[in-house]
Amino acid sequence: MSGLWGDGGPYQAWVGFLGRWAALEPADPAGLPALAEEQYDSDTWARLTQHLTSALNTRLVTWAEHLVRALGEARDEFSFGRELAQARTGLHTIRALAAHPGLPESLRTRLTELVDNEITEVQAQLERNLDAETRRGTDPRLVERRRRTLRDNALTATFTVSRGPDAWSYDPAAPPRRRILPG
Repeated sequence: MSGLWGDGGPYQAWVGFLGRWAALEPADPAGLPALAEEQYDSDTWARLTQHLTSALNTRLVTWAEHLVRALGEARDEFSFGRELAQARTGLHTIRALAAHPGLPESLRTRLTELVDNEITEVQAQLERNLDAETRRGTDPRLVERRRRTLRDNALTATFTVSRGPDAWSYDPAAPPRRRILPG
């Protein structure tokens, strides 16, 4: 079908966007065209779904790597909680793509469920890591403080908390922004 459009059409627009987005390049999903289920045959949908899941997985892995590094550098409960809160911004970005209104509803539902399952698993893994700390003999009071911080700043809050401006928010997987200091 791509021969019908000189630019590769909606399919190519999505595939190009997904490649840039997965590579953390500037890419705005707002301009993506809507895709209707009847627009493509099942093989084309399978390929597009593979591009989508691959891009989402790449961003989730990058996000998780940044989160683990940031949490490892957190020296106190405040810093640990701040890193968790900031990490949710990256999750909002990932979930927003999975639920993009330009995708057919059934695909949006499946992709959002996949992303949400990964978020739930990361939250559970962080809690399991605390259980391991207890077994290693770490002071139980410290472990419980950390557990409380983890639960108070749960990554799964991304499912219910609307995204709004937050002075602490940033996407830890996004490329670094230039800092401008007052002169």
